[in-house]
Amino acid sequence: QVQLVESGGGLVQAGGSLRLSCAASGRTFSIYAMGWFRQAPGKEREFVAVMSWGDGPTYYADSVKGRFTISRDYAKNTVYLQMNSLKPEDTAVYYCAAKTGYSSDYTRTRTYDYWGQGTQVTVSS
Repeated sequence: QVQLVESGGGLVQAGGSLRLSCAASGRTFSIYAMGWFRQAPGKEREFVAVMSWGDGPTYYADSVKGRFTISRDYAKNTVYLQMNSLKPEDTAVYYCAAKTGYSSDYTRTRTYDYWGQGTQVTVSS
């Protein structure tokens, strides 16, 4: 129903920046909100950021607040994650996700309906 494709990952030194993109296709009119998650080696997938597809607030994990910014381009059906002041602990596979209905908890993976394939972000010391 909805396809999500992430891009923009890569290798960067600590203190550097990357911008991840998530292009949505298919039944994009059904999307209520889109979020970013990440999964580091040996750890569970964790919430990073979320935003409403329309107007609404954005929310960030404490670990990235003030450094990461989620945004969107409606004309391109694309959501972005601008990552500044990157730290080695930001190293992970980053996934974008879409949900098609409202739920009060946007930080849990099980509330999302569609997922991208992930893009690797590696931050060196």
